[in-house]
Amino acid sequence: MIDNRKSTVLKVQAQEGVLETIGSTPLIRLRRYLGSPDVALFAKMECYNPGGSAKDRPSRAMIEEAFNTGEINSNTTIIESSSGNMGIGLAQVCRYYGLPFICVVDVRAQPQNIAIMKALGAEIEMVTEPLEGDFLKARLAKVKSLLETIPESFWPNQYGNRHNPGAHENGTIKEIDEALDGQLDYLFVATSSTGTIRGCRDYLRKRGRKTKIVAVDAMGSVLFGGTAGERRIPGLGAGNVPELAEGQQFDAVRRVSELDCVSGCWRMVQKEAMLVGGSAGGVLETVRAMKHELHDKICAVILHDSGTRYLNTIFSPEWVKSQLGYTESEVQQRLESNLCIDCGLRDRGFAFHPPQYSDLSQF
Repeated sequence: MIDNRKSTVLKVQAQEGVLETIGSTPLIRLRRYLGSPDVALFAKMECYNPGGSAKDRPSRAMIEEAFNTGEINSNTTIIESSSGNMGIGLAQVCRYYGLPFICVVDVRAQPQNIAIMKALGAEIEMVTEPLEGDFLKARLAKVKSLLETIPESFWPNQYGNRHNPGAHENGTIKEIDEALDGQLDYLFVATSSTGTIRGCRDYLRKRGRKTKIVAVDAMGSVLFGGTAGERRIPGLGAGNVPELAEGQQFDAVRRVSELDCVSGCWRMVQKEAMLVGGSAGGVLETVRAMKHELHDKICAVILHDSGTRYLNTIFSPEWVKSQLGYTESEVQQRLESNLCIDCGLRDRGFAFHPPQYSDLSQF
């Protein structure tokens, strides 16, 4: 035990509280995933944040900025809508600062994520019916209702708060850029609120980097002109366009199926011995589908969370079969083949949607 009386003279290398451990996550080179030694692929592992995901960064930024501006005080109740990771990040930040936190979730939220939020002291409001066919709209309507009825309440609004992308501009991409000494040809990012990818793009453009930024979106997402459809992989895509996403353009948009996400997660275990989350699987399979365009390129992917929160879903053959309709042998066949994303989708009767903005083959 450290004697506090001697702390002024001891050289103790320790963080001042759990929030100080947010950021500075590892950047790991993936030498096996692609099977292509001429592509340098690096993964930013955001699961190493204390709350387990990239959402820790904006959670801290939004709450601390609200303190700084006087929008909240020690008596304020924080209310937010989340499918999981942002809720966990905010629950941790709010618990650290002693703030009451209400997280509005819907029936698709994973029980493990809800349990983590509750353990951190969050109150859960469950939305059981979609509004106009969309659960996010229903969650936001519930947030509005709570704000109107609970005195001294505050909505961080991850969907429109500029400190969401700001946290990634000042942290995530800065760390990647510095680690690679500014030598980054392609960046692949999963999109939902678009906070991460906006922050990354803004940082790179301000510094004159020529990095091509690829937005990875879900089939069934309305982002970037997409068509609404069922989505069962959390953290990827959106049922309506968030404020942060309005009018945003990136170098390319690639859409992935649920099979892509599952295959990417399973392949990551086989090739790199790492458990990654659902959106990460889709991002990695996007890179794999494009690997013939990436000769001698330096590429980075941001992997938002860990697969440990998906053990009962994406990593469960029973869940994949019952919920997504793919048998374990079908997924294994995909892993053993050289199918790219669009080929795999055509084999299952899906329509492939090419990038809406620019064709990466032009670069």
